[in-house]
Amino acid sequence: MSIRKKIIKKIYFQKILLKMSQNDDEKWKKILKPEQYYVTRQKGTERPYTSEYLNFDKNGKYICICCGAELFTSETKFNSHCGWPAFYKASKNEENITRSEDNSHGMIRTEVTCSKCGAHLGHVFEDGPEPTGERFCINGVSIKFIGK
Repeated sequence: MSIRKKIIKKIYFQKILLKMSQNDDEKWKKILKPEQYYVTRQKGTERPYTSEYLNFDKNGKYICICCGAELFTSETKFNSHCGWPAFYKASKNEENITRSEDNSHGMIRTEVTCSKCGAHLGHVFEDGPEPTGERFCINGVSIKFIGK
């Protein structure tokens, strides 16, 4: 496929996603792989140590698998030994990240979702490295890497 066709296809796909509401469940099921749907739309969790991005160290950015919003950059990724990709800071002053209290599974945590489409990404904890002291523990199936 030519570069021009790839760009046109990507723009078309992004326009469709932007028109979808967060509640278009059947449409999400058709677009996403089963595990991506489970994690991003049903607030699931991928198995630890299975993410393709766990020991991944290329330069670029990580975008939402559902809508393409930029979420994190490789500069803030670190090995937290938690079993999921971890970042100490979100991109763009957290413009595309929403934090909310999560009391599921008998724990009090802070859930992080995509501000653009509502996709569940993971959780943020206060045990990360400087300069933020935070650890965004992110499900790898909820993000996609775009190289520089």
